Amino acid sequence: MPIAAPSRVVLCASLRLAPYRLEDRSPMSDETESEGLRERLAKQSEDTLGRLAEDLLANPIVSGAIARASEAREKATAAQEAAFDALNLPTAADIERLTRRVRSVSQRLEGIEDGIDRLDERLPAVAESSGIDRRLEAIEGQLAAITHELTALRRAMPDGNEQVPDHQERMKVSG
Repeated sequence: MPIAAPSRVVLCASLRLAPYRLEDRSPMSDETESEGLRERLAKQSEDTLGRLAEDLLANPIVSGAIARASEAREKATAAQEAAFDALNLPTAADIERLTRRVRSVSQRLEGIEDGIDRLDERLPAVAESSGIDRRLEAIEGQLAAITHELTALRRAMPDGNEQVPDHQERMKVSG
C-alpha cells in the first residue's frame, strides 16, 4: 500500500483565514488573492509614505532646510540674472519674451499681407469698372489741348514772347 504524502497546510495570517490545503485551492483564487494582496500593499505603502511626508514637513529642521534651499535657489537665480546682465547676455525669460513678441509681429504682418493680397485682387476689377484709364487719357488729352491753346494765345498777344519781370512773378499776399 502506498504511503500517502502528508498534506501541506498553509496559514495566511494577513488574510485571516483558517488553515487550508494547497490542493483545495483553484487557480482563480490565486489570482484574486494576489490582486487583493497587491492592492492592500499599495494602499499601505501610500498611507505610510503620506504619513512620512507629513512627519517630515512637520519637523522644524526639515521645513527650515526646505525654506533655506528655496531662498538659496532664489538668490542663485538673481545672481545668474545679474551675471547675464553684466555680460549683456539674454536670460531665458528675455528670450521667451522676445519669442512671443516676434510671434505677435509675425501674425500682424501676415494679416497685413492678406489685406494687401485682397486689395491686389480687387484693384483691377475696380479700375475696369470705373474706367479710370479712359478718364485719365481724356484728362491728359484735354490738358494737351489747353496747353496748345495757351501757347497759341501767348504768341498771338503783343509782347507774348516777353518774359515777365521777377518782381511781377509773385504777388505778396498779406494775411
